Amino acid sequence: MHLREVIHHRHQGGDGHVVQLLKAIGLAALLGICNIAAAQGYPGKQLRLVVPFPPGGPVDVTGRLIAQKLGDSSGQTVIVDNRIGAGTIIGTELVVKSAPDGHTLLIVPTQIAINPSMYAKLPYDTLTDLAAVTQMTYQPFLLIVNPAVPAKTVRELIALAKAKPGALNCASSGIGGANHLACELFNTMAGTKITHVPYKGAAPAITDLIGGQIQVYFPNPITAIQHINSGKLRALAITGKQRASMLPDLPTVAESGVPGYEAGTWFGVFAAGTTPRDIVRRVQQEFARVLQLPDVRQNLTAEGGEIIASTPEQFATYLKAEIIKWGEVVKFSGAKAE
Repeated sequence: MHLREVIHHRHQGGDGHVVQLLKAIGLAALLGICNIAAAQGYPGKQLRLVVPFPPGGPVDVTGRLIAQKLGDSSGQTVIVDNRIGAGTIIGTELVVKSAPDGHTLLIVPTQIAINPSMYAKLPYDTLTDLAAVTQMTYQPFLLIVNPAVPAKTVRELIALAKAKPGALNCASSGIGGANHLACELFNTMAGTKITHVPYKGAAPAITDLIGGQIQVYFPNPITAIQHINSGKLRALAITGKQRASMLPDLPTVAESGVPGYEAGTWFGVFAAGTTPRDIVRRVQQEFARVLQLPDVRQNLTAEGGEIIASTPEQFATYLKAEIIKWGEVVKFSGAKAE
């Protein structure tokens, strides 16, 4: 109701409604002031970073690095809470149900954008029950093969796979994981039929790739770089949009015969869905500041990764696009959560 309407309504004898309206406006303004004050004083108590993976893995290591830096600068205790299980769902649901004040946060990889299509029903709505804070990083995969595979380029691999449909096997660290879907995206865009073979983690997948039981894999660079340097494995391409500084002579998949191909994994930060926007923006500012610290940047980009530090709005838009993209790949592959 505009001021002119309020005045008119008052002349018409609607004083009671006007008083209620002004009270509502005052309450909204007060809540806004409180949210701004809370954002300016953030963090005002202990922070909890929920990591839905076991200690020692990439997400956990990143979470602990960020936790240390946030604690150093804020003077608050920052704990990393490993809540493992159900493909990140247990940890995610914990954050969804937490107090919406920005002090309980979720650090999670691409899996959160894959789960809506992998599971028939989730105990939350990824887009509405979580507030996107920031995409911290992006990490491309490598497309690697066992040296016995008679293909030294992506085009040669495609030709080989088309000549023998289903004969080549592609490892992954688990059904529905980002590197599984990187392989399925390759099948979709290259018109190949490379058979997926899931493993329980990257280590056994690499072992069988080196042993020749598996021919193809899309791992995180840190998993495979030493074996590539030693000649035990052969890298054909990198899966990002651009070449990586760590392997500048290695072409992208997109420039090697599959235009538009891009796959990788990213780490993002989320808060409870009803967290006020002022607080979400304040949390993003804290994470962006930490991500730009020289030692943090060096640590997170050492293996070809990229610091993103996007705004909440940018990350929310990116998340929607990722859910659609990987949903189409899951549908094509027929993958379902175990």
